[in-house]
Amino acid sequence: MEENHEEHKPRIKPIIEGAETLSLGISMVVAVLIGVAIGLGLKKLTGITWLLWIGVAIGLAAAFLNVYKAYSKQYKEFEKLAKDPRYNMGKSIDEDEDED
Repeated sequence: MEENHEEHKPRIKPIIEGAETLSLGISMVVAVLIGVAIGLGLKKLTGITWLLWIGVAIGLAAAFLNVYKAYSKQYKEFEKLAKDPRYNMGKSIDEDEDED
């Protein structure tokens, strides 16, 4: 009876990985919106119009930083797979680069 319980056990890792991928797009939008909100707040507080654009720039920079972090994480995962003997078909990464 315990074997059936293990078969129906939810597999959470793919769900978490999917949520992380989905959250990249959401985090980009949220970063820009927060930057715009900061810019609007500064504009309203000080009356200086160009502070809105500084907030937008900060939001865009945060969005690009999120993309860079996600890219770095995925690249590290790719390097682990490339070094795994099951997937590299007997080649190392250095041998593959020399062919070009």
